[in-house]
Amino acid sequence: MSTDQEKPETLQDTSETLEPRVGPAPEGDPEFHPYHHPAAGWGAARSVTGFMVREGALPLDGPRAIMKMNHENGGFDCPGCAWPDDTKGLHLDICENGIKHVTWEMTRKRVGREFFAAHSVTELDGWSDYDLENEGRLTEPMVYDPETDHYVPITWKDAFALVGETLRGLDHPGEATFYTSGRLGNEATFLYQLMARELGTNNLPDCSNMCHEASGRALQTALGTGKGTVDLEDWQTADALFIIGVNAASNAPRMLTALTEAYHRGAQIVHVNPLVEAAATRAIIPHDFKDMATFHSTLTGTLDLQVRIGGDMALLRGMAKAVLEQSATDPKALDREFIERHTTGFEEYRALCEATPWEELETQSGLSRDDILKAARVYREADRSIISWCLGVTQHEHGVDTVREIVNLLLLRGNLGREGAGPSPVRGHSNVQGNRTCGIDHHPSEAFLDRLAEVCGIDPPREHGKDTVASIRAMRDGEIKVFVGMGGNFALAAPDTPATYAALRTCELTVQVSTKLNRSHVVHGRRALILPCLGRTEKDHQRKGIQSTSVEDSMSMVHMSVGMKRPASPHLLSEPAIIAGMARAALPDSPTPWEWYVEDYDRIRDTMARALDGFEDFNRRVRLPLGFRIKQPARELVFLTESGRAEFSSSALPDVVPAPGELALGTMRSHDQWNTTIYSDNDRYRGVKNLRTLVFMNRADMRERGIADMGPVDITSTARDGSHRRLNGYLAVPYDIPRGCAAGYMPEMNVLCALDDYSTQSDQPIMKHVRVTIVPAGAPA
Repeated sequence: MSTDQEKPETLQDTSETLEPRVGPAPEGDPEFHPYHHPAAGWGAARSVTGFMVREGALPLDGPRAIMKMNHENGGFDCPGCAWPDDTKGLHLDICENGIKHVTWEMTRKRVGREFFAAHSVTELDGWSDYDLENEGRLTEPMVYDPETDHYVPITWKDAFALVGETLRGLDHPGEATFYTSGRLGNEATFLYQLMARELGTNNLPDCSNMCHEASGRALQTALGTGKGTVDLEDWQTADALFIIGVNAASNAPRMLTALTEAYHRGAQIVHVNPLVEAAATRAIIPHDFKDMATFHSTLTGTLDLQVRIGGDMALLRGMAKAVLEQSATDPKALDREFIERHTTGFEEYRALCEATPWEELETQSGLSRDDILKAARVYREADRSIISWCLGVTQHEHGVDTVREIVNLLLLRGNLGREGAGPSPVRGHSNVQGNRTCGIDHHPSEAFLDRLAEVCGIDPPREHGKDTVASIRAMRDGEIKVFVGMGGNFALAAPDTPATYAALRTCELTVQVSTKLNRSHVVHGRRALILPCLGRTEKDHQRKGIQSTSVEDSMSMVHMSVGMKRPASPHLLSEPAIIAGMARAALPDSPTPWEWYVEDYDRIRDTMARALDGFEDFNRRVRLPLGFRIKQPARELVFLTESGRAEFSSSALPDVVPAPGELALGTMRSHDQWNTTIYSDNDRYRGVKNLRTLVFMNRADMRERGIADMGPVDITSTARDGSHRRLNGYLAVPYDIPRGCAAGYMPEMNVLCALDDYSTQSDQPIMKHVRVTIVPAGAPA
């Protein structure tokens, strides 16, 4: 246990609270040594081997999982990132963090009634988040007993009855909210949204509300689709790849294969990020045995541009301005035929670019004009370009405008609707895109609801529901009384940690469907349930035999996933079975055949085939060797926009330069971390060991503030309403990051992100551009 470790202090205005450590107890003193080795390669191999030994996954479970993960025939989909599976039969289509994620799920450790009898919730609340998860897999449903302050066993029947009774007792359905993480399979997702809508609410927040909501809204408006238009084969044929705000080596490590292949064929690879991450340097791909044996690395980038935090939009507009200027003398700089036939708004956008001074573009991007022109030259000289992005682009006030600027740039040269070109958002979790496709949407379209009503025989509500931030605010204000979470660790993932905790604790009932113990189980409502479910790696036995589920990757491919391992406990239920049990208890007279659906998931898929566009002939197509790709009208140059064309946007550039004395802070993951799950206190690719309570700073900014290398500092954020939140005693790590910028780890730094500081464009929490002051520890803020 690490409860005796010194904890950083957090402060919101004048109220002080001490939060438990998130990661494990450090194994030594904090260290920082810049990392100069290739990404992946032997560093990853050593890390994976050590992790599997520590978790007892050798010699049987780990190797079996490696040979089954991401295999097209009878394998299971990695529950980690959403990067597409290899299309050429690769047998080791795996990565370091994927193996760790699966090993963490397959642990032999168990959390049963004896554990909960021995530890009160008050005690568990003081444990580190690592220690909570490290206890192992949950084995049976538990209910919180307020008299003893312990979780105690409850039967599934009684657990469902408690959920049903509480939901039926609400004054109206909108007093409940139904959250999901990206791990939920398509079939369970469809049942989950069906349950919520049959109950009468569109309160369906999900993790995408905190991650890629800006991407979906921007693409939907500009192109008539909420998704990227490219697939993995496009990545394999592009002449230029622009990777913006992505930490691929940690968060989508299998992208490294695409990057090394691109370099070998002579493609240009431009990385745009305030930090030069490991994926922007070089890599050794572990399944390339020759390179592993000879320690031969391959470059993964040809140009690095270190924009200031939030400066991506200025860079993109600068590139567009350069392309437009070049078009005066080079008739091939623009694809004029494409622009005339397929777009609208071009002249307004051209005028905006011409009117934007280079000085403003340099100031807002933090780059020189020469650097912007270098990127523009790569783009102009490439016949086919892909622009890819992640949360470094979206978690800003201007996230929607920035993604639309990406589309603007692509449209100038007709980089849409043809091989090797287009927009490519990098989704974080393995089925977060499938969640949205299959109905997890608090703003559903009328067409979707009409189809659902026709196929499923329900009368779905038409009023828009609440997303993640709105749900937290409504819980805080007593408007939402029931929180149901399908997977994830909501308490730790959401912004403004103290406010989120307080909101959850006001609920009459919180229900967490989970595989392992986490913070959301000890931060709960007046009544609380823990409902343990099967993991992605486990066999799902139902009345009609072993079942499979489907997932959708980041590039719209839908494929099957079949568990390989005996369940951690005979008392676990699948996610579809848990949803069906709650639904029947809450809707006892429902005509929906909940139990019949659970007997055979093919029945769910048959209904989905009728209810969802793109899922026609679902059961047959999903069983094809690589599954199937959901149709993308924009890929075929069919734009379901108001104009019927791809639409240029003409948004003003935001001012992202910090005020005097302030820094712009972005939150991010460490390498040895998956979402809120922390495997160690190390961040290998950034050279950090035994430390998570840190802030990366430019050394000149440190000197200006009198901060020593690895010296303790106090960090204070200022919200829009003028309130302050503080973290004390963090260590300042000198790092190659632009002046005026700082960075640190989530979820520890979520406390600095005010709940009411969300984008007016996307409603996403602003977690990449937090206004902070940083001073030596103990100095006046």
